[in-house]
Formats: sequence, structure tokens, C-alpha cells
Amino acid sequence: MPASANAYRSSDADSVAALHKLVLDSLDDDQAADTISIPLAGKSSIADHMVIASGRSTRQVASMAQKLAEKIKGETGRSPRIEGLPTADWVLIDAGDVIVHLFRPEVRSFYNLERMWSFGDAPVPGVTPPAPGNA
Repeated sequence: MPASANAYRSSDADSVAALHKLVLDSLDDDQAADTISIPLAGKSSIADHMVIASGRSTRQVASMAQKLAEKIKGETGRSPRIEGLPTADWVLIDAGDVIVHLFRPEVRSFYNLERMWSFGDAPVPGVTPPAPGNA
């Protein structure tokens, strides 16, 4: 049976919170731009958090992704799935409970995942709500 993304899901809230903090801290250390976190718990079965951030260039996006994957493996012992690294316009890191999307700014604005995944919730620290009238 092939491994699925849910194979890395944890039912332990503390380990989910620790992984989420690790992701946010790593992106902050690597000077990611416009980092937001969208809570998915209870709204989607794919993960508990979706983190979206931008890098200034493909080189920065690739570097942030590689460093984050190494930190996740070092902390959890699990290698996250990574897609998009060769071109690094949009890199997806599936760490199970936390899904991370790293973009170049123009690619991020084209796909606009923030709008696609907004649930009309009240603002959460680290989450940029859609502008009034654009929801």
C-alpha cells in the first residue's frame, strides 16, 4: 500500500502545534515574505494548517524549501514530500499536518490560494483576511 499524506497526520495537538511553529520559525529565519497561516482543522482532512509564503526569487524559494525540509526531518524523523523544487516558482511541502506553499510573488498572486482557501473566518494572527468586497 503506497504511503499517503495522511500517513504523517498526528492526533497529538502538541506535536501539530510544534510542527506548525517549526515551519513558521524556519520561514521567518529565512526572511520569507508575506507569510500567512490558514487553519484547516475541522474544515479539511488534508492538514490542520496551510502556510503560504513568498520568496524574492526562485533561488530563495528553493533554499527556503530545502532548509525547511531538513528541519522537519531533523525534528520529526520524517521526510516531507516536496514538489516543484526543480523550477522553484511554486514549491509544495507536505509535512502531513502542515502543508506549505512557497511562491515567487507573481506566481502567488496568479494562483491566489489565500482567497481559494479562505473560509470567511474571523482574522487569525498571521493570516491575512481578504479585502472587504473581494471575498
